[in-house]
Amino acid sequence: MAQTEIKVTKGAGKLQHIVTAGPHSLIADAPSAFGGDDAGFVPHDLLAAALGACTAVTLNMYAGRKELPLEKVDVSVIAAEQDGVYVFNRTLTYYGDLNAEQKESLNKIADKCPVHKALSGEIKIVTLSN
Repeated sequence: MAQTEIKVTKGAGKLQHIVTAGPHSLIADAPSAFGGDDAGFVPHDLLAAALGACTAVTLNMYAGRKELPLEKVDVSVIAAEQDGVYVFNRTLTYYGDLNAEQKESLNKIADKCPVHKALSGEIKIVTLSN
């Protein structure tokens, strides 16, 4: 996997930050109830979006390799805090002439997407500062 540097810099709002990855950018912010301007994604939503996008891409790649009749997959991720733990509830909706065995195979592959694996296992974060 190629490495991409993600840069986060202060934006125009009180808590707003601009997140860039190569030529792509988006805004991260906090809701107004927490002192932000609600001008962009909250960080937990970005994490949920990463899980949803990674799941969809992984499933489409797998279906293509296995020549499964998957026309598309919709991924819904609801993120919520429960008993002090952040929980991601993911729902997969498959479109295409798939049988039960093919859907079960896709469900297993969904858990193999890199973001799911990172969230399910131990993550090592190295902090460097200057």
